[in-house]
Amino acid sequence: MQTDRFATHPPRSTAPGLLYARPGIVVTTERFTVGRTSWPVAEITQLRTARGPHDRLAVRAVAATAALIASAGLLLGFTGGLQRLTAGAYLTLGAVGLLPLLLVLVGDRWRPPAYELWGRIRGTEELLFTSDDERQLGQVADALRQAREQARRDGRTDPPGTGPWRPTR
Repeated sequence: MQTDRFATHPPRSTAPGLLYARPGIVVTTERFTVGRTSWPVAEITQLRTARGPHDRLAVRAVAATAALIASAGLLLGFTGGLQRLTAGAYLTLGAVGLLPLLLVLVGDRWRPPAYELWGRIRGTEELLFTSDDERQLGQVADALRQAREQARRDGRTDPPGTGPWRPTR
């Protein structure tokens, strides 16, 4: 029988292991760094991904177009102009009515909402990372989850106040 303790457990490294590194983004077993902001991995809890808001210019274009179409329809309705329109004019109005939907589709293709990585740090939810590339966000999130798991295995626990709420007795 072997008495060497390293036969069943690999030795733990004292240097933080690099899990992900790209320009401006570094995930190690100790820290998560994006740009000039850095957080200890052990303090990051409740990771989740989400989509960011739609592009403001696209939202404004859709709102302005819908308002113009609605006001033109109301103006035609109150002046009695709808009764004098031909079938071709009704088809044109219907096609123009689909313009806001077309703008939504083009706006989301042109400037899609960003992918975001959120986490809770010291009880506050923070935006940790944002990217236009879904694959990159997945890689960063996986590396951060792996770092959290390794921190848990190494005995570094979650900071106080991040567990389930229990009444004081």
